[in-house]
Amino acid sequence: MWIPTEHEKYGVVIASFRGTVPYGLSLEIGDTVQILEKCDGWYRGFALKNPNIKGIFPSSYVHLKNACVKNKGQFEMVIPTEDSVITEMTSTLRDWGTMWKQLYVRNEGDLFHRLWHIMNEILDLRRQVLVGHLTHDRMKDVKRHITARLDWGNEQLGLDLVPRKEYAMVDPEDISITELYRLMEHRHRKKDTPVQASSHHLFVQMKSLMCSNLGEELEVIFSLFDSKENRPISERFFLRLNRNGLPKAPDKPERHCSLFVDLGSSELRKDIYITVHIIRIGRMGAGEKKNACSVQYRRPFGCAVLSIADLLTGETKDDLILKVYMCNTESEWYQIHENIIKKLNARYNLTGSNAGLAVSLQLLHGDIEQIRREYSSVFSHGVSITRKLGFSNIIMPGEMRNDLYITIERGEFEKGGKSVARNVEVTMFIVESSGQTLKDFISFGSGEPPASEYHSFVLYHNNSPRWSELLKLPIPVDKFRGAHIRFEFRHCSTKEKGEKKLFGFSFVPLMQEDGRTLPDGTHELIVHKCEENTNLQDTTRYLKLPFSKGILLGNNNQAMKATKESFWITSFLCSTKLTQNGDMLDLLKWRTHPDKITGCLSKLKEIDGSEIVKFLQDTLDTLFGILDENSQKYGSKVFDSLVHIINLLQDSKFHHFKPVMDTYIESHFAGALAYRDLIKVLKWYVDRITEAERQEHIQEVLKAQEYIFKYIVQSRRLFSLATGGQNEEEFRCCIQELLMSVRFFLSQESKGSGALSQSQAVFLSSFPAVYSELLKLFDVREVANLVQDTLGSLPTIVHVDDALQAVKLQCIGKTVESQLYTNPDSRYILLPVVLHHLHMHLQEQKDLIMCARILSNVFCLIKKNSSEKSVLEEIDVIVASLLDILLRTILEITSRPQPSGSTMRLQFQDVTGEFVACLLSLLRQMTDRHYQQLLDSFNTKEELRDFLLQIFTVFRILIRPEMFPKDWTVMRLVANNVIITTVLYLSDALRKNFLNENFDYKIWDSYFYLAVIFINQLCLQLEMFTPSKKKKVLEKYGDMRVTMGCEIFSMWQNLGEHKLHFIPALIGPFLEVTLIPQPDLRNVMIPIFHDMMDWEQRRSGNFKQVEAKLIDKLDSLMSEGKGDETYRELFNSILLKKIERETWRESGVSLIATVTRLMERLLDYRDCMKMGEVDGKKIGCTVSLLNFYKTELNKEEMYIRYIHKLYDLHVKAQNFTEAAYTLLLYDELLEWSDRPLREFLTYPMQTEWQRKEHLHLAIIQNFDRGKCWENGIILCRKIAEQYESYYDYRNLSKMRMMEASLYDKIMDQQRLEPEFFRVGFYGKKFPFFLRNKEFVCRGHDYERLEAFQQRMLNEFPHAIAMQHANQPDETIFQAEAQYLQIYAVTPIPESQEVLQREGVPDNIKSFYKVNHIWKFRYDRPFHKGTKDKENEFKSLWVERTSLYLVQSLPGISRWFEVEKREVVEMSPLENAIEVLENKNQQLKTLISQCQTRQMQNINPLTMCLNGVIDAAVNGGVSRYQEAFFVKEYILSHPEDGEKIARLRELMLEQAQILEFGLAVHEKFVPQDMRPLHKKLVDQFFVMKSSLGIQEFSACIQASPVHFPNGSPRVCRNSAPASMSPDGTRVIPRRSPLSYPAVNRYSSSSLSSQASAEVSNITGQSESSDEVFNMQPSPSTSSLSSTHSASPNVTSSAPSSARASPLLSDKHKHSRENSCLSPRERPCSAIYPTPVEPSQRLLFNHIGDGALPRSDPNLSAPEKAVNPTPSSWSLDSGKEAKNMADGGKLISPPVPPRPTQTASPARHTASVSPSPAGRSPLKGSVQSFTPSPVEYHSPGLISNSPVLSGSYSSGISSLSRCSTSETSGFENQVNEPSAAPLGSGPGYGGGGSEEPVRKESKTPPPYSVYERTLRRPVPLPHSLSIPVTAEPPALPPKPLAARSGHLENGTRRTDPGPRPRPLPRKVSQL
Repeated sequence: MWIPTEHEKYGVVIASFRGTVPYGLSLEIGDTVQILEKCDGWYRGFALKNPNIKGIFPSSYVHLKNACVKNKGQFEMVIPTEDSVITEMTSTLRDWGTMWKQLYVRNEGDLFHRLWHIMNEILDLRRQVLVGHLTHDRMKDVKRHITARLDWGNEQLGLDLVPRKEYAMVDPEDISITELYRLMEHRHRKKDTPVQASSHHLFVQMKSLMCSNLGEELEVIFSLFDSKENRPISERFFLRLNRNGLPKAPDKPERHCSLFVDLGSSELRKDIYITVHIIRIGRMGAGEKKNACSVQYRRPFGCAVLSIADLLTGETKDDLILKVYMCNTESEWYQIHENIIKKLNARYNLTGSNAGLAVSLQLLHGDIEQIRREYSSVFSHGVSITRKLGFSNIIMPGEMRNDLYITIERGEFEKGGKSVARNVEVTMFIVESSGQTLKDFISFGSGEPPASEYHSFVLYHNNSPRWSELLKLPIPVDKFRGAHIRFEFRHCSTKEKGEKKLFGFSFVPLMQEDGRTLPDGTHELIVHKCEENTNLQDTTRYLKLPFSKGILLGNNNQAMKATKESFWITSFLCSTKLTQNGDMLDLLKWRTHPDKITGCLSKLKEIDGSEIVKFLQDTLDTLFGILDENSQKYGSKVFDSLVHIINLLQDSKFHHFKPVMDTYIESHFAGALAYRDLIKVLKWYVDRITEAERQEHIQEVLKAQEYIFKYIVQSRRLFSLATGGQNEEEFRCCIQELLMSVRFFLSQESKGSGALSQSQAVFLSSFPAVYSELLKLFDVREVANLVQDTLGSLPTIVHVDDALQAVKLQCIGKTVESQLYTNPDSRYILLPVVLHHLHMHLQEQKDLIMCARILSNVFCLIKKNSSEKSVLEEIDVIVASLLDILLRTILEITSRPQPSGSTMRLQFQDVTGEFVACLLSLLRQMTDRHYQQLLDSFNTKEELRDFLLQIFTVFRILIRPEMFPKDWTVMRLVANNVIITTVLYLSDALRKNFLNENFDYKIWDSYFYLAVIFINQLCLQLEMFTPSKKKKVLEKYGDMRVTMGCEIFSMWQNLGEHKLHFIPALIGPFLEVTLIPQPDLRNVMIPIFHDMMDWEQRRSGNFKQVEAKLIDKLDSLMSEGKGDETYRELFNSILLKKIERETWRESGVSLIATVTRLMERLLDYRDCMKMGEVDGKKIGCTVSLLNFYKTELNKEEMYIRYIHKLYDLHVKAQNFTEAAYTLLLYDELLEWSDRPLREFLTYPMQTEWQRKEHLHLAIIQNFDRGKCWENGIILCRKIAEQYESYYDYRNLSKMRMMEASLYDKIMDQQRLEPEFFRVGFYGKKFPFFLRNKEFVCRGHDYERLEAFQQRMLNEFPHAIAMQHANQPDETIFQAEAQYLQIYAVTPIPESQEVLQREGVPDNIKSFYKVNHIWKFRYDRPFHKGTKDKENEFKSLWVERTSLYLVQSLPGISRWFEVEKREVVEMSPLENAIEVLENKNQQLKTLISQCQTRQMQNINPLTMCLNGVIDAAVNGGVSRYQEAFFVKEYILSHPEDGEKIARLRELMLEQAQILEFGLAVHEKFVPQDMRPLHKKLVDQFFVMKSSLGIQEFSACIQASPVHFPNGSPRVCRNSAPASMSPDGTRVIPRRSPLSYPAVNRYSSSSLSSQASAEVSNITGQSESSDEVFNMQPSPSTSSLSSTHSASPNVTSSAPSSARASPLLSDKHKHSRENSCLSPRERPCSAIYPTPVEPSQRLLFNHIGDGALPRSDPNLSAPEKAVNPTPSSWSLDSGKEAKNMADGGKLISPPVPPRPTQTASPARHTASVSPSPAGRSPLKGSVQSFTPSPVEYHSPGLISNSPVLSGSYSSGISSLSRCSTSETSGFENQVNEPSAAPLGSGPGYGGGGSEEPVRKESKTPPPYSVYERTLRRPVPLPHSLSIPVTAEPPALPPKPLAARSGHLENGTRRTDPGPRPRPLPRKVSQL
């Protein structure tokens, strides 16, 4: 049975548990679990990381830990009872763990590794804490390290700042908010501004001296030198180097490492230098022979200098190499470092040996203890400490020093009878009074142990040597008295043995007779001469002699003799025990000279402070001794001396001696009677304040009052102890009287100089320190009353003296911080005074920083949830006094501009934050009673209204993100908790007082606004938190957003009819709230929209306002990243449910549907925009949204905004043509008028004309960059017309020049033709605007199918590419996946007029082939019936799919959706006809180009002829003969008689063309190609005989071929077919001129034999430059191209029709044989303009001479069109009339066509496609089942189709365009009611077009997507130009040939008028 656990509540999983048992809970090792129940070795509970899943687990898998339980029962909380630092570490490391892995994913390697080290470090420290073996100090240290690392990691990862107190996390509920703020602020400041260390230390490590010729030992002396004051500031660091220049004792680091300690910040400046002096120990001259002298001397070697400023960068300076210099003359050695610093180059140069000193230097910051901790390794290895000279800046009590510094300065010596100067060496000894030499008390420097004697260095031949060597003599105090220093002078001979001969000595005693030490300063000592062998051991012989020239006796002749020679030293004593001051000694020995007491007391003020503090206790004892001796006489003097000493300790240098005085008072002070005299003298001074003219001395007294009171109180206690408390009342009276005097003096107002107010200020600043002393003797209440009276006596006039006001406030501040204020009893007495002063200052907005600090302290003492009566009363007082002024202060300071300086800004933020914390503290402490009292205290509704408005405004300020630093989430949550609690209290007041007749819009609006921004705060969006943080917040505060949301809903419901005031204003804010992903909040808030709709419906009968506002706000909010799919569904479902019973249900449903659809698009748009690069998805999504705003919402402004967003995307993606089309949409909305337009987007305020002009120019520029020059020309004309109408000839000229330049570009520049691809997006995972739709996309330049397919797969990385071209089934449509189906399609140009016209350059035609394309085609070959293995062409059918788009390409996007698809099947015979037509057309074009010399060389024609003729010899056309000319086929297909005849006719026509082609070829063929030509002629005769042709004359009537000018010159716009019929014989070889193909493949639709044959033909039909011909498979043989399938055919996959439409054929590389890959058909590469062969590989020519075309790939059903001749007919007058009727250019009607026997020019006629393909009359396309009768349709008998492309072993091989002629049977099939010839321009549409034309008088606006049956004109009417009735002259103006198409010509008809989706004008935009 499961029993609830009592004690087993919390545990850690010690082994992973998979939870395989029923109800098992899977756990991982390390998880923490909360246990609910237990049963037989099993626990039931949950893991704390996922508390929602509960389950069972074995008890043995869990290690139990102690924990305490809060809220026992269902919602109990378990808190582990472990050290809070451990808990924090555990949870923090868990959070970091997840984020750490993310760092790796995001490739932030540096932080990843640093965090990893820190985590390991924390784990290690955690282990130490858990083990629990640490000492208390060590534990503290470890915790400090842990918290520092936790804070660092949190900061790096952007986590929250954790408030801590003594290393433990603080619960914000347990402390006051002001205290929390201070903790946060302190940690934040510590993090932001590291405290500048006041103490610095220089670490020096000597590495080596690098020198070429050393050979002698060296001494190196480091010291710090102040070049400003010209003196050393540190002791010396001394070390010895061996002969190799390395430290002598490498094993003892303290010998070569030193720390120069206690450098102040003032000493880190550039004029402080590190000086290094190097002394060598050896011979006198560096180059002397070794045997010259055995004695070694100390001789100068070199000096190096470095400025300390070079180390201030804070970096470690490893192995600095310092240059070593030597002075030019040795006598300058003493100042060489100064010369180097001053750069006096003449006095020094580099040492001869070019030495370099390698040292390591590092500057360390912080006090010495901190340095010991942080650089423990340095200290553990050993380092010598080098001190500053003298005492440090701060003298510490207890510091024991007795150091005498002696500097050996210089000497003046006589020659001593020698011809040259002496080499003088000084030896120094310390001799004690007994005559013994003191051992080991001469220190050369810190690295070397002290020695017993010192030898100076020797200067060569110098009688006035200067040494300047500093020595330290650390002589003990007991040895000092009677000791003296002796200096012996010797001459060092360089001759013989190098003896050192003594010639004189000096001495100086260390202490004088009166006990004073040798005074500091320079002393000139007498040099006493002596003999070489004089024994100086007997000190009595010379001590009686004078030692210094300063104290010479006039009659001492012996001394007089020595006056010529002198020796100078400088001494400096640094001692805490000895003094050089006689006055100090006199005072301490006052009893021996009682008569000198007054003088001694007076001189005390002149004694140096350091002398006084050295003997502080002795001095104080002396003073109180004198006071006891005679208080009457010396009372006042002693008091003044005491004041002087007390104030001396205020100095920062002696500040640390205050504890010494405190200790003295507590332990050593014995003046039990002193209090009387001290009170008396103090009162006397206070009473004199008001009269005294000079206040300085009185101010000194007042400054010292704290310690005076300490002495008074201690004296009184001693007296009480001694007497048992006698005279208590008298003492109280004295104190009362003293304070009375004080009160009187404080109440006086300063009338004159302000000296009085200065005294008042001095008193107030030190008065609070007295409270604690008074508390030792008096009761708390008594002291509180005394203080209250004293502070209350201050003058209340504020403007008297600002300085005094500030001091008064500081006094109040210290009072609040004092021990007195912490007691609740005294606090209640003092609070009114404190509040009174605060109120006064806040009223004036003065001293805000101080006020904030005082208020913070006030609230720090009031703990949360204190229900004590005293606390409640205090809150009452504070609310009454300060709430209002506090709100006003916060408003005031937050409305000020922030100061510019960083420190000022910090102060500003601090003071704002502190006031805010105080306000929050106050509000948190307020209870129901307080709120009630507050609201009742307002007398009128106006006052209440003002208060509520004020507090709501303050709350809005508190919610601002900048209110607290971003990582202060803890503080923000506390603030929000307080705000929501207060708002809940105040909302009642709002309901009671401001509804119905008292309704106040402003206050309600302020309320709702506050609530909305409260909910939207970033710190409340729990979804963004880590799970652990979210759990903590929910446990502590719940979801405050939901609470506030419910409050909004409740308040909204209370409004009643007043709701109308907030519609539509609140729609946006409420919508923003509902977009927050919190289900409960959404459920509460969304119904408000229904309510708004209902009230708006009541008011105005509709809810247009609600709809408009919703749509506007949705766009901006969703683009900011708010909202999701769930919200869309929830919005839809909740509102639909709500409006079910409403009378306005239908319009409501419509609105909800519109908004929901908008959300779908906006969500898609947002998701797309998250991608980095611009891709089709982004553009497609923007187009979808743009159209939605235009067509469904009619939102003009949003529509225009998205036009510009789309434009920016296009420009970024370099889709310049699309960018131009996009801008045209906006241009369409503007007119050439002077209406002023407001500033909008990036447009300035301007007229409509100016904006339209600006747009035109931008569009022209983009058309130019996109090489769409024809469209640019039209716009140039339009804007030129405007300039002309305004007579602006300057701009008109520019525009005409621009137009001309565009014409030049058309003719001169290369233009690539893009490929087009059909893309199907299937599956539910695609965005809404793509889902289950198919599109046609315009590819990029040079982009083949494989590249396009890869690009699409990159854009949709989760998509699966479908490997077939069949339409997918329903399962694919509904799949939860993404499927992409991609294949290439062929564009079918709409207008054929330009393409079929003779003489139009290919540069011009190329534009019309790939622009304004609505229709695309794709062919798939298949076998119907049984496949004949011998001749597969018998059963090879073609399925032709036509795709119609909603918008022509190019347009505002690179892709448009397919609106309609049609599928027809072509029979094998029709297929064969099409192949032959294309080949014939290709031949004609090449012959024509050759004749007109358009070709550089004849190779393409040669190749084409070879391909056709040679294939024929090998049995090309014979395959068709075998298939269709046999008796069986003719009998079984009687309906195909005409087609068979047509095929026969085409074969004969081909022969005729070949004969003419050979004639032309013979004319132009080069000599080396003659043999090939002869071979071709021979083979042609063989081919003719295989066709049964003897002479052409017999066939001409049947198949006339017309060549203009008497030759077979074809139109240049005819298209090539890539393969041609040939003979029947199969030869298994490739032509020698063919090239191997890149890919080899055979098709499933053709036999392998056919494939091989095709490859042979293709090889032979290409130009010599071709590199992509197909190579036969090894198993196959050649076959003529005639046997191959028709264009666009693949056996099982879609394929690229034309390789790249942009490239000349020679650059069409073959592609991989994937299922959907295009299969190249070979075609000729012909270059209409001269291009070098080498260049052809680099670029392709624009001109489409490369591919002369016939019909541009029209499908069979489309051929039911009215043929239009290429030249104007006699009926042109009629056509002109037709055009005039319509008011626009219409496709011209076709003159009557000749019958079959008529003019032979019929094959060259252009075709103008009719709208039949798009006609609404047309249903689904039926299969071809024409009857033979249909062949005789009048006038169309000879219009055989010439379709582009050819079939080649299943390889897709679309030709780009070809001249088309229409066969009669097609017309019959597609046009059930075909009009007779000449029945008018619209006869192709059956008679339905004329009325339509009349209705559409004006061109429709440029439509983006029109889903009407009639196709909208693809070219914007901005691009259409008015035309005359006359046909355009050749060459036609760009697009003029399409003008019928542009202006709703015959091509696209519609049963009804076209709806106009958007009003043309946009207001003010």
